[in-house]
Amino acid sequence: MKRFLVVGAVAVGVMSMVIGCSKSNDHAGHKETANQQASTSTNDVTKDNWQVPEFTYTDQDGKKFGSQDLKGKVYLSNFIFTSCPDVCPPMTANMRKIQEDLKAEGLNVEIVSFSVDPETDKPATLKAFGEKHKADFSNWHFLTGYALSDMEKLARETFKGTVEKQESQVQGGKPLFQHPVQFYLVDGTGKVRKFYNGMNPDQAMIKKDVKEVLGSK
Repeated sequence: MKRFLVVGAVAVGVMSMVIGCSKSNDHAGHKETANQQASTSTNDVTKDNWQVPEFTYTDQDGKKFGSQDLKGKVYLSNFIFTSCPDVCPPMTANMRKIQEDLKAEGLNVEIVSFSVDPETDKPATLKAFGEKHKADFSNWHFLTGYALSDMEKLARETFKGTVEKQESQVQGGKPLFQHPVQFYLVDGTGKVRKFYNGMNPDQAMIKKDVKEVLGSK
């Protein structure tokens, strides 16, 4: 039986969808709000002041990486964990396609994937996960090196979503986590401008939005 948790968070009329990874053999289900389905304009949170705080974490190569490295750069971000049994693999595959598409267009965009399981996801684990999904590490940074509470706070206060360890759910001896499934477009000042459904992203829309944000730097 599928088990999932969807939590809606409202920020100035914008609803953000989050999902819990299931321990079932089936893929966890997910839902979008009517607003997200009905209009492409509802993903615009430019006026809502979703500001990414300063941070310094550790990337897949064991090197320090943070907001200072992203200063003045446009980037896409999301939340993942390497033992996720359902949504993270397709999300990561989708992000790779977006990475390839943007590179083909000559668009200079970084990608930042925050692990919600920093206890398990050490740099080598994240690197193996990225390699498995054919990530180009030249501009894709898989991050760890913090406490789970840091991700809970980041998701809640900046991305208006939920990160939570599912204490009662275990997959292969490892805990499962609830986390957002959106991709977030962040501008050079660290402000979140748009978000997209990471399970079914509109690549044409993302490319258009990236061009607009790059043009407004």
